Amino acid sequence: MPSSQPDFTESHEKLPVLFVGHGSPMNAIEDNTFSRAWAEVGKALPRPQAILCVSAHWETVGTQVTAMAQPRTIHDFGGFPPELYAQQYPAPGSPELARLVQETVGPIPVGLDASWGLDHGAWSVLLRMFPRADIPVVQLSLDRTQPPAYHYALGQALAPLRQRGVLIVGSGNMVHNLRAVCFEDEDGAYDWATEFDETMHRLIVAGDHAAIVNYDRLGKSASLSIPTNEHFLPLLYVLGALEEGETMRFFNDKITYCSLSMRSVWVG
Repeated sequence: MPSSQPDFTESHEKLPVLFVGHGSPMNAIEDNTFSRAWAEVGKALPRPQAILCVSAHWETVGTQVTAMAQPRTIHDFGGFPPELYAQQYPAPGSPELARLVQETVGPIPVGLDASWGLDHGAWSVLLRMFPRADIPVVQLSLDRTQPPAYHYALGQALAPLRQRGVLIVGSGNMVHNLRAVCFEDEDGAYDWATEFDETMHRLIVAGDHAAIVNYDRLGKSASLSIPTNEHFLPLLYVLGALEEGETMRFFNDKITYCSLSMRSVWVG
């Protein structure tokens, strides 16, 4: 647990912002390329005062932010080994950050939630990045009633938190089609998945956020890669929170099980 309350005083220093392809919940307990990369990222990051995570696995009507002092670890999956269900991530919450989120986004209404916690989109990644679980974490929900442009604009509104010691993490997958997953081929990739993953790489590097927000205009590879958009939307928060000209680097840029892109990006 942290020894003192987070200090959200505005600073000239600006924290990076991350989009993480989280893939299978098993990455939380397996020693593999993805989990090792998350651990290395955690070591390389400046230590944040707190973490704001936008996970694909919390959809609501209206935008909510967790505001409890001690969020529970949510095992929101089925059919996995007991070792995975035994995992806990006892990071503290931050009611102070929850209220700061409300203040920062201004007229965009954000409700304070006291029931959710940390789902596997958040904790499976943070368990590897910050294994001591001593940094406060809050989650921001995805309002399922809103179009992609809303989520991008909310990411823009949240950007000032980067100068208040808050690490913004979007957790999802740029390509996520579970119906097409081929579990027998861990290193396989459909042509359409590779095409869309490479399109995302190109558009992110070019800074063409409008094309990414309007992903449904990108053809058949987009419709196959994003049959539902909850895993794609966290990327829009990350892109909204970056500033023009910031440096970026990609990691875990691989497709697995034919239809899951693990491509992740560090900005700033």
